[in-house]
Amino acid sequence: MSVRVVAFGGGHGLAASLRALRRCTPELDLDITAVVTVGDDGGSSGRLRAERNALPPGDLRQALAALAADRPQPRRTAELFQHRFATGGPNLDPLAGHAVGNLVLCGLMELLGDPVAALDHAAGMLGAVGRVLPMSCHPVGIEARIRGADRRRPHTVLTVRGQHEVAIADGRVESVRLTPEAPAACPEAVTAVREADWLIFGPGSWYTSVIPHLLVPELAAAIVASPARRLVTLNLANEAETLGLSLADHLAALGWYLPELTVDVVVADGKAVGDPEPVHRAAESLGARLVLAPVAVPDGGPQHDPAALGAALVPLLGADR
Repeated sequence: MSVRVVAFGGGHGLAASLRALRRCTPELDLDITAVVTVGDDGGSSGRLRAERNALPPGDLRQALAALAADRPQPRRTAELFQHRFATGGPNLDPLAGHAVGNLVLCGLMELLGDPVAALDHAAGMLGAVGRVLPMSCHPVGIEARIRGADRRRPHTVLTVRGQHEVAIADGRVESVRLTPEAPAACPEAVTAVREADWLIFGPGSWYTSVIPHLLVPELAAAIVASPARRLVTLNLANEAETLGLSLADHLAALGWYLPELTVDVVVADGKAVGDPEPVHRAAESLGARLVLAPVAVPDGGPQHDPAALGAALVPLLGADR
């Protein structure tokens, strides 16, 4: 019987999680669903969102590519989806900077009139070994109150608008919200959460890729009500948006934005954690046990190694319910 897993996030963090989940086979028969943030407003995604009122496709594309089948044709299609047109030519080039997959997804959404149908069709093109769904079928905005965003006024709290601006802003994030404040959840994503055996959060940009799922009311309610067990994979290093935030603070933030959230397991890299006691206490406050495992890439960089993370996940996801 398949183990139904729903992984939340966006960008490189979610892609790393999905590649790790794929490494859990053949030990486990996983039915994988990725639920992806739709707040991106930078780069190619931001341009398509602004110019065509499109659902930002970049994070969706990365999730699809991570789930592409390990056969020559789907892998080549995944490479095509990830190919980005070069920039820097002497003339204004409308394709410059766009990823091919972003254009394909935008075209499919316009053609089919339904982002879920478009993503399912693209998944078929890639022979994807799972499903990719948006957390909402409409783009959302991300706003954050950040202390010290203006270096000249380090103690002043300013509102910074837009996912890209929040991600690169100086200072410390005090709070984050979505606009509209209560976006409608993708119905298929809500159903997947209700039927899941495991819900997985992280790794990824905490305020702009992980926490936004907890701010969609229908999705948050489904997460709380789901009979699934819940697992959090912690990051290996801070990003600009989480500067000054400890790993224990990362866990506390989940409880701050969704107080009813309980977690069963927290997975972290021992070297990244250092002193495990604060993280252990933070995990315990959510009801979770802390599992330390060497899940970073061998060269010591701040990226998760899919094989190592997959090996750490197998005994956890395969445990008897």
